[in-house]
Amino acid sequence: MSHEAETADAEGSVTARRDGAILRLTLDRPAQRNSLNRLMIETLIDALTDAAADDALRAIHLRGAGEHFCAGADWVATNSSGGQRPRTGDLVRRIPHAAHRLIELIHTIQLPVVCSVRGWAVGIGCNLALAADFTVAATDATFWEPFIDRGFSPDSGSTWLLPRLVGVARARRMLLLGEKVSAADAADWGLIHQVADPAALDAAADELLQRLAGGPTVALGLAKQALNFGQHATLSQSLTQELYNLELSCRTSDFKEGLEAFRQRRAPKFDGR
Repeated sequence: MSHEAETADAEGSVTARRDGAILRLTLDRPAQRNSLNRLMIETLIDALTDAAADDALRAIHLRGAGEHFCAGADWVATNSSGGQRPRTGDLVRRIPHAAHRLIELIHTIQLPVVCSVRGWAVGIGCNLALAADFTVAATDATFWEPFIDRGFSPDSGSTWLLPRLVGVARARRMLLLGEKVSAADAADWGLIHQVADPAALDAAADELLQRLAGGPTVALGLAKQALNFGQHATLSQSLTQELYNLELSCRTSDFKEGLEAFRQRRAPKFDGR
């Protein structure tokens, strides 16, 4: 990945910028509240796929330009077929390699992902925030799953993410009743990590990113993987997964540094390897 790359069309872009060991991904379509079109989704997928293989990266920051994070998928832009009715099965063929792949990458990439949310986080925008490891939202943020209000069933991982984060009862309120959730309620429910004043949002996200980027990157990635695995595994299976992850993490230089720092009664200085 180049030091700074931007992929854009006339309708919007995603900017990927290296900031030391942090990759900052910005949804840049503020006139449409950063609603995602097909090219933006493809650009995010490419950037995350490259990041997964980049040993110099240690954290990812996802944010939106302007006053809003993301107002969902732009169905006019992503489903344009020249006025013709899409072929039967079009969504079944296409979505797994687009929106669904994007959610999977955010959720499973073995780098910590921090999401900053201002204004609206709607539909897939909401689910991107839920799939991140940590989401920090401004007090003016609103999380909304409007699928039923639009006449179609939920997608982009909402039926999997929400019950695990807030329980089935609250998931029903968001998915079946279309209730909007304020940032304060989202933090209270455990839907997001933290709420901050709008002026303090960037500082709150950066503090978290710097902490994560300074951590033992391999162990963090393995811990994230084990947490995800444990959501659908038995205790015995999770213990076995933890054991293999422990075997890997104990072979890193960060493990040696952690032990040495403990012996010397000082803070460790991890290099992510």
